[in-house]
Amino acid sequence: MIVTGDHMTTKLSRMYGMDIFSDSGKFIGNAQDFILDTETGEVVRVLLEPLPSSKEEAKRVLREKSVMYKNVKSVEDVIVVAKVTSGE
Repeated sequence: MIVTGDHMTTKLSRMYGMDIFSDSGKFIGNAQDFILDTETGEVVRVLLEPLPSSKEEAKRVLREKSVMYKNVKSVEDVIVVAKVTSGE
């Protein structure tokens, strides 16, 4: 799958396991999974751990262990996000 944004295009498979840093240089975690909008095919969230099958655990991961893809500023050697608010 190809991920496109305002200024970037990359293969989703390339992003798996990538380090994620805030734009201020803080290490946030690694890209472990992704949430896609099934209608548009766009990435909505980057998860810092795989999405569990339990509904309650899945809610926790979305709330505490994910970043909104709209906050991704760049994908090169690492993923850089503009805002570090887990589960936003």
